[in-house]
Amino acid sequence: MHLFGVINASPDSLHADSIVTTPEQAIELATKLIADGADSIDLGGQGSTDIAEVVDWRVEWQRLESIVPALAALGRDVSVDTWRPEVANLALSAGATVLNAADGMQHEAMWQVAAEHQVRVVLPFLSGPDPRSMTLVGGDPVAAIVEFFEARLADADRYGLRHRCILDPGTGFAPSAWPWEQRYVYQKEVYSRLGELRCFGLPLYVALPWRRTAQHDELLELVVRYQPEYGRVHHPDRVRAIEAELGLA
Repeated sequence: MHLFGVINASPDSLHADSIVTTPEQAIELATKLIADGADSIDLGGQGSTDIAEVVDWRVEWQRLESIVPALAALGRDVSVDTWRPEVANLALSAGATVLNAADGMQHEAMWQVAAEHQVRVVLPFLSGPDPRSMTLVGGDPVAAIVEFFEARLADADRYGLRHRCILDPGTGFAPSAWPWEQRYVYQKEVYSRLGELRCFGLPLYVALPWRRTAQHDELLELVVRYQPEYGRVHHPDRVRAIEAELGLA
């Protein structure tokens, strides 16, 4: 599995060890992530959780402006994690090589940016217009995800970008105040049925669980066993250790 190690330039990430504020800190963390088994870097400047303040896109870009070229100089792919087309365009112009589209590519401007830069697009399922405006998924979650991807890939076809899309079931995002026990059941259902998302013939990308509880560890092993092409990860060494234990390394 190709792993994107996570670096957050937003000050309110739930994972405190992923937060950086300077290019030097970003390089230090990226170097550690790569040494621990990451292949590439995923960088974001706007938090998507309940505790994160939603800032103007200019503030988001200010957080990223000096860090993007510093990470790009490492010679690894750098994905920019954003739902703002202005930020996506600036980051891709500054050296980012992958668009991790936190709006689920639901806005025309994001497709225009992706087409202009001709980059790979991580396309996550969202049950709302952005990660801060999501609702609970009713009924069959995988059917809802498939229906969402069908619509988004029709958009991709208009721009000739279907072949550049990487499908993410969106389990790294959640509606506000969703109780963990319900989210756990939802994630386990989706992870147990990842094979159904192969119907599009496109690579898969999963935001891997990072908390250390029995349920999070169970979900992490479930995903690693399936071996999607890509994973977004805070602790790549844990993933590589599980792959080795399962004979997947």
